[in-house]
This record gives sequence, C-alpha cells and structure tokens, in this order.
Amino acid sequence: MNRIFNFGAGPAMLPTSVMEKAQQEFLNYKNMGASVIEISHRSPEFDEIINHCDSMLRELANIPNNYKILYVHGGAQMQFSAVPLNLINFKPARKATFVLTGNWAVKASKEAARYGNCINIASSEDTNFDRIPDWNTDTLDLESSYAYITSNNTLYGTRWHSFPDTGDVPLIADMTSEFLSRKIDVSQFGIIFAGLQKNLGPAGLALVIIREDLLNHALPETPMLLNYKVYEEQHSLANTNNTFAIYMMSLVLDWLKDQGGVQKIEQRNDSKASHVYDFIDKSDFYSGTAHPDHRSIMNVTFNLGENDLLSGFLEDALNAGLYALKGHRAVGGARASIYNAMPMAGCEALVNFMSEFERTKG
Repeated sequence: MNRIFNFGAGPAMLPTSVMEKAQQEFLNYKNMGASVIEISHRSPEFDEIINHCDSMLRELANIPNNYKILYVHGGAQMQFSAVPLNLINFKPARKATFVLTGNWAVKASKEAARYGNCINIASSEDTNFDRIPDWNTDTLDLESSYAYITSNNTLYGTRWHSFPDTGDVPLIADMTSEFLSRKIDVSQFGIIFAGLQKNLGPAGLALVIIREDLLNHALPETPMLLNYKVYEEQHSLANTNNTFAIYMMSLVLDWLKDQGGVQKIEQRNDSKASHVYDFIDKSDFYSGTAHPDHRSIMNVTFNLGENDLLSGFLEDALNAGLYALKGHRAVGGARASIYNAMPMAGCEALVNFMSEFERTKG
C-alpha cells in the first residue's frame, strides 16, 4: 500500500512506525489476549501506560515538578470553557485578558465572557490575522486572573516566536498545533493545553499542564468533569477516560524520544518549513499569506497567482499523493500542515509538485 503525504491541519498524520506498533498490539496487548481498547482504565496495564505518558511528557517538555499533567475530555475547544471556569475566579475582579490572533482566540474570548469580564487587549483582525499584533505588556490589567494567547494559529499560519512576560498574571497558552514541536520554557506559563490531534495522537482528548497553585479556584458551578482539581486528584480517571488516545500518545512520545527529542525535531521542523517557504518566496506564482516575521513552522499558508487555478491545483495534488492542501475558508488559498510526523520527503514532494504546476499552469 502506498501511503499519501497528509498535509491536513488535523486530525493530522501520525508517524508510520507508531501506527504499525499500534496495529501489532491491537488484538493482543502485551500477550494479554485482549486489545488495549478493551482493558480497564483502572487495570495495572493501563496504569503503566498513563504513568509512562506522565514520565515521557516531563522528560521531553522539561515540565517542572510544581506542574500537574491532566488528560481532559473534549479536546482543546472544551478548554475554552474549562480555563475560565477554573481560573476566572483566581482574582476577585474576575477579569481575563486576551490577545486575538485568530479564530480560536476569538472563540476562547467569547466563551470566557460567559463567566467574567474579558479584555481583548490586542488584535490583528484588521489584517485578517496575518501577524501577531504588537502588545506592550505594560498595558496588562494586573487585576486580570490570567492572560491568554494562542501560540500557533493553524488557520492563518502565524505563531508567537517569543512569548510575553506577564509577570504575576498567569499566562495561558493554547498550544494545540505546536506543542512538542519546539523547545519552550514551561515555567513561563500558568496553563498550557493542547488537543492531541496535531502532534500528540488522535482526536478527542486534551493535554493540560497546569501550575499547581492554580488548581483550587474553580467556580462553584463548574461541572465535575471540567474541574481540573478533580482530574489532578484522580489522575484523570474520575470516569472512564479516552484510554486509546492516551495509549497512542504514549507511542508518539516514545517515537519523539527516538528521534532525538524536542531539540532535534525542532531543527527538522525548521528545515522543512524553510524548504517550503524558500520556494514560495522565490516564486512569481505563489505568495505566502502570513507576514514573513510571524510565519508558523507548522502551518504554511499560501495563495496561487490565479485563484481560478486552485481547484485544479488541489485535484492534481491529490492525484500526486499530496492530501488535504485546501486552505481554511477564512483565508482561502492553500495550506500545508507539516507537523512533527511529516518527513522532509513530504515537503520535498510538495515543492516539486508546486514547481511543476507553476511550470505547466502558471
């Protein structure tokens, strides 16, 4: 079977070796005579899996001991509700400050406004979110319970290349589309969360990393399974969690370590992105949509010289084994998501196809 190069924004491609291992173990996990999706979430076998995830995450992301690791239902968008429910009450004013860099930050702000006063302190909406807006943190309201950013913007192809210093105001980051793709200092943040379906595993679950002093501030009306303290106290097993997603994440984390860890994968990701961006920048036919100073390494967004050629471009790309290159409707054009599992060969195949398409159709 010939596998395609999957450039979809998510659920995204997983390493082939990870899926092969899951396939090998699917019917008979560790000679138990049962599948990993059939064993109890309270069994010693699954306890070993979730403990291994904890250990690998701490090692790969260098997570300090005063941070707790949670595996939370519902993916990243569920955290748009969970974060304010757990943290808007951190300070009496019940304020939260948002930097709007795209659709997901806008949605998170609107959801948080259900529980407190949201201050949208900076935005790049006036340029269709093609950049990270300038923000002087001296303007941060110190009565804010937290400040919120989306570190990488999947739709628009932008990212924060460095993070704001918010002092005593906890910084919350949605890192769904880039967690473990580059080295970060976890101690800069109060909470980091990420849906699994980009770089960590299958869809339907979110990883939440939270500083322990932020755990006991949930609003009284917070549902039990949105209360981070409940997850922390019961090792994310207050009810039956998504055991298969956690198992798959454990395999992805092992794979990442085998690749040399985050430092090595960051170097590879930079090389992949540079290969595609360099071609776009030298072309008279293609143009990037994100400001060059704010480009994402995970999501490359671009337009063709003639919009009426897009459908043919996408069809020909699919026939060439290049899947899911259509841009989001908010931006249009094309988008290549090149997460950790995308090999350099995929980016080379993409550039070769783009070059040939430009030569014959441009």
